[in-house]
Amino acid sequence: MIVLTGATGTIGRATARALQAAGVPFRAASRTPLKAQALGTAAVELDWDRPATLEPAIAGAETLFLLTPVTEYQDVYVEAAVAAAKRAGIRRIVRLSVIAAEAEPGIAMSRVHRAGERAIEASGIAWTMLRPNSFAQNFVNYYGVDPHKNGPVYLPHGQGGASWVDARDVAEVAARALTETGHEGKAYLLTGGEAVSTAQAIALLGEALGRQYEYVDVPEQAAQEAMRTHGAPPWIVTALAELNAEIKHGRSTEVSPAIAQLLGRPPRTFRGYAEDLAAGRT
Repeated sequence: MIVLTGATGTIGRATARALQAAGVPFRAASRTPLKAQALGTAAVELDWDRPATLEPAIAGAETLFLLTPVTEYQDVYVEAAVAAAKRAGIRRIVRLSVIAAEAEPGIAMSRVHRAGERAIEASGIAWTMLRPNSFAQNFVNYYGVDPHKNGPVYLPHGQGGASWVDARDVAEVAARALTETGHEGKAYLLTGGEAVSTAQAIALLGEALGRQYEYVDVPEQAAQEAMRTHGAPPWIVTALAELNAEIKHGRSTEVSPAIAQLLGRPPRTFRGYAEDLAAGRT
């Protein structure tokens, strides 16, 4: 049995669909199990701030897809999950990490993920690390692109961009790593097949959706102030500012062959993502 944590998020939902397409049974673990039941599978409560829910959530399983909330304490969540996994007899952990988690010293997001990776590596449990670049889905989920109306999109990315990866490709790789042998002890960098600037990405979304979006490059300090105004915790302000700077200064454009090698096809393009979004296929 596979336990899928973070089951109601972007990657969790996509991984659930990938496992269902492969006919693989799994259990969805979520802070809100009623919401997870909508995935069409057995669901169980897992609240990362209530460690007592961990072991019951993974009891009887052999494989754990480990996706934790984005906080400065997620390495603590990982350590608790590893301890519970060892007690429960979990034999394999597939961890959703981030691009450049191995970088030293790395940005805040990378450092906290690397701390979690180390806890898994030291556990004695077979592991696979997935290190995706920023998701194509971020434009709609977090960056302010509204598929239903025109409008400006404010981001501090300058002329930079990234090899945006489609969450569905990450999920298909996750499903392989969860169900196949040969992925143990490996860390996969997952990217799209090409680097696309933020301005280009927004233009592609506008073209596909039939909308008029204006990319507004805002100063980094203004972006940080806006996050603070909206109540973002100091850690996330710092972490996102660093991540935005990586994109702005061209440090997120590496293209990895991993998705093509693992799935036997090229990664989805950003244009393809935009067209699927417009057609309701995402």
